[in-house]
Amino acid sequence: MFKQKLIVKIELAVIAVILTGSSLYASTALGKAQPSPKQMVDEVWQILDKNYVDVSFNHQDWKAIRQQYISRSYSSKKQAYGAIQEMVAKLGDRYTEFFDPQEYQALNNDLSGNLSGVGLELAQNEKTKALTVIAPIEGTPAFKAGILPEDVIVQINGQRTQGMKIEDAVKRIIGPVGTKVVLTIQRGSQSQIFKLTRANIAIHPVTYNTQTTAVGKIGYIRLPEFTQTAAAEMHQAIQALEKQQVQGYVLDLRSDPGGLLDASLQIASMWLKQGAIVSLVNRDQVKDSYKASGHPLTDKPLVILVDKGSASASEILSGALQDDNRARLVGTRTFGKGLVQSVEPLEDGSALKLTIAKYYTPKGRDINHVGIAPDITVALTEAQQQALLQNRTLGTLADPQYASAVADLSKSIQSEANHVSLQGGQ
Repeated sequence: MFKQKLIVKIELAVIAVILTGSSLYASTALGKAQPSPKQMVDEVWQILDKNYVDVSFNHQDWKAIRQQYISRSYSSKKQAYGAIQEMVAKLGDRYTEFFDPQEYQALNNDLSGNLSGVGLELAQNEKTKALTVIAPIEGTPAFKAGILPEDVIVQINGQRTQGMKIEDAVKRIIGPVGTKVVLTIQRGSQSQIFKLTRANIAIHPVTYNTQTTAVGKIGYIRLPEFTQTAAAEMHQAIQALEKQQVQGYVLDLRSDPGGLLDASLQIASMWLKQGAIVSLVNRDQVKDSYKASGHPLTDKPLVILVDKGSASASEILSGALQDDNRARLVGTRTFGKGLVQSVEPLEDGSALKLTIAKYYTPKGRDINHVGIAPDITVALTEAQQQALLQNRTLGTLADPQYASAVADLSKSIQSEANHVSLQGGQ
């Protein structure tokens, strides 16, 4: 199956991780011959030629592009990296990008939950090309400073970001732990300056607690990112809450930009007894469907919180549970990313991330550039959003979206209790 060709991951577009720093990278085995710069360029071309989702390559003569780049002379890897970035950019796909060894290590660090930096998820706005914050990572310097989703970074250490490539912006923001970076943020009509100190960031994707309501105890679970440890931590959270005999759950996916496909599939199976999770369709229109494993951890009522920062793997999970009538969604429309990327490591420690498929919800919805509409829409003011970012993990009724989720969940719990009571009476 095509999914086995590469290490499949789903990620917001973005250098979702690159605001992390590391001086280490995975090198090839000692003594193994390294490819020449020209061979590296051709290797990237070949990977895209065989796997890229758009067989028209953005309506370009892809073979002519190969000839253009392999006919050049390259005296260093740096020159090859520049040529590869140029070549990849011709696809016009902001989700497909080349990572040099340091950037690739940062990507791996993020997905493993081992980070250092300021803790921002970034994207380039498709229309304005502005460097835009998708979400701050919880507990990080950016989060604590109060940077919000959709903030625009207009300057980094006094240098304007207009026209700056996202990877160049990232390189200016990362740096050694304990050093400072100054970001000038545009929020609506206001400009603000944030002086951030870079730090080590220990990410534990899942946090949870309980709250007593009129219909009984409910469990709150917050998932900020689909990392390598997310599924195991989600499993532990649900088991712990089941032991506390909660009556239902609120799953918070707000400002979760995505992550690993496998994590979203595993987590979906923890809630679904049966049914489809997602379908992937590759360049040859081959459909690869994923279904629940049939071993859910709970069948109790579930409400999911989503917002404009919920993307990619978050949308796969929430879309599946919504389509399969397993959960109701509360909040605002999600980001709208219905594409799948894979990461192909190269021999020198660099890597190529490329779009290999489109994905569809169980009911066949294409949510790319559209997002998923919640069952109950509850928008937050900027002040409420700021308060939420400062107190995200607690799940309190002071949060209007959470309060609405609890109210909806309470109705489901009461309805189930009435149903059980009627059955008992029969």
